[in-house]
Amino acid sequence: MVKGANVALATLSENTGSVIVSLGWLSPTGEGDADVSVLLLDENGKVRSDADFYFYNNPVAADGSVQLLGKTPTADGNEDRISFDLTAIPSDVDRIVVAASRYHGARFGELDALTVMLADGGGENLLRFAIDDAGSVSAFIFAELYRRAGEWKFRAVGQGYDTGLAGLAMDFGVDVDDDAATEEALDGAASDEQVTTTVPAAVAEPGPPAPEAVPAPRQPGDEFEPRKAPARPRTAKKKVTLPKAGKKSLAENSAWKQARLFPVSALKSDRDRETRATSVLLSVMAQVPEFGRRLTAAFGAPAGRMETFTEVSMPHGDTPRRPDGVIRVERAGKLWTALVETKTNGNSLKSDQVQAYMDIAARRGYEAVITLSNDVALEGSPLVDVKIDGRRKHKVALRHLSWAEVAYQAQMLIRHEGVGNLAHAWLLQELLHYLQHENSGCHGFQNMGAAWVPVRNGIDDETLCQGDSRAREVVESWERLIRQVCLTLGGELGQKVLPVQRAKRGSDPGARRAALADRLCLDGKLQAELRIEGPPGVLTIVADLRTGKLRTSIEIPAPEQGYPLAWAKRLVRHLAEAPADLHVETLVEGEAGGPRGTLERLRPEPADMLPKDNGTRITGFRLSLSKGMGSTRGNAESGFIRSVDEAVHRFYTTVVVHLDRPTSRRASSKERETAG
Repeated sequence: MVKGANVALATLSENTGSVIVSLGWLSPTGEGDADVSVLLLDENGKVRSDADFYFYNNPVAADGSVQLLGKTPTADGNEDRISFDLTAIPSDVDRIVVAASRYHGARFGELDALTVMLADGGGENLLRFAIDDAGSVSAFIFAELYRRAGEWKFRAVGQGYDTGLAGLAMDFGVDVDDDAATEEALDGAASDEQVTTTVPAAVAEPGPPAPEAVPAPRQPGDEFEPRKAPARPRTAKKKVTLPKAGKKSLAENSAWKQARLFPVSALKSDRDRETRATSVLLSVMAQVPEFGRRLTAAFGAPAGRMETFTEVSMPHGDTPRRPDGVIRVERAGKLWTALVETKTNGNSLKSDQVQAYMDIAARRGYEAVITLSNDVALEGSPLVDVKIDGRRKHKVALRHLSWAEVAYQAQMLIRHEGVGNLAHAWLLQELLHYLQHENSGCHGFQNMGAAWVPVRNGIDDETLCQGDSRAREVVESWERLIRQVCLTLGGELGQKVLPVQRAKRGSDPGARRAALADRLCLDGKLQAELRIEGPPGVLTIVADLRTGKLRTSIEIPAPEQGYPLAWAKRLVRHLAEAPADLHVETLVEGEAGGPRGTLERLRPEPADMLPKDNGTRITGFRLSLSKGMGSTRGNAESGFIRSVDEAVHRFYTTVVVHLDRPTSRRASSKERETAG
């Protein structure tokens, strides 16, 4: 990009709910550095409060929407990264300014190769802005993210400030305390607050200094000893020692891509994908304890020291078996062991392989066999059939993990909750980049199964009969897809998203799916409900296989106080940035439906949402969007799975995020049914 240019994020990638902005520079002396800062501005170009100013003394937003991830030495010098969860940015924030500052009299003109990079949620670089005219300034605005018509855009700014970080902050409405006494006191405090980590002599190795901690966003209700904070933000710089970087890049041009820790370009066969994916995942699990613990705690593993292994040979009759991986956790002198069998690229697990590993685990006293594939496990519908020898006293648990669950846990840690240090955050980011790369084969549930096309054809020509086993297979595939949609959306939002089950606890899942299959044969529709923490209701998605349409909707209860016209005006106002084709229906008591229309028609006349009979009681409003769905069973460009993912993502990001949560009344008893 060039200075002053702008671009809509949606035109660059489909995965821009979360983005990472990287600022880079090269110091000719190897010692020059700068610090990044972020300001959230309202429509007047000012911060809403001093809390909207993020810098080295205030690095993380409480809601996880902004995280300063810290510095990383690169081949080009230094890189400072900032993570933005754009779905969590408050609606009254109109613009996000990304800046940097130098200290102790240093100027940006003394640095070379000033650049801005923008990457999407999967780590793919989307754009680059190089700055060659910084000049003799001590603070600099590199770029900004801003909203236009409900979409986020990026602008390459390149504007300098000679008054430093304090002057830049004050221009945007921050009340700054930046006197010399404060700087001196904070510099002294910084030297007194250094933390020393003791490494046992047996394992100590020379290496770079330990990375700085990346704190997790503070959660509501956390108990901690409050520290008295200054009344105003302080911009004095704490001293940071960084490894010296090379003076110049060795790349011949900017088109050369940086080497990835986990390359995917050489993966040619399914065996290559399985081997590398297993090794990559197990290695990161062992090196990032909080991540490894997340994936194994649900399987009964204790919290302890973890080691992982790949391609281990196990004796089994005349032919040794080689499970894809082994996980061992030690706690208080006791070992917990699990064998791992991995599949990628949509390949199915093989019953004979898993059966052999179950037998080996039972003989050797291991606790679990973990299967890992693109498929999603369902209660009452195992992915593989194995026989358990009841005569054995030692019981082995068979557990399943999907690649979508692995990606979800990585996203939750690095984008929303934080990890122990910068190295761990970088490892998880590399893992996520690997999992989301098209060549890794770890993309999650990808295929609606062999019954999908026959069932759709049977619905079209009205030959599908109740009791057809193929309808039951499609219902199970639909349930797997919805569970994966919940994981994907939950990872983007940093919130729990669960499918709602309209059935009593303890009821037979097979009987429930059989009933849903009969309904599919009758009306040709697949339906699911998703409960998202926060929104005023349950998100519903309906796939009508007869019409080829996907419909996403949400019902908003009417407020308990106020007047119907005020409710209608408020709803239209909150949906100012929603799509014009959003369908709005007024819900009323009784069987008869209320007024309905598109948002485009209702915007100038919100009163059209009210029933003609003033005595009719309004119970709420239903908002819905429709789109065509893919015809193929897989996740190709026109695939059904991709169209479902896109429909849910679009509805949440363009409609649900704008709803007024505080004014909505409590959910009805129907909405409080069991989610799981």
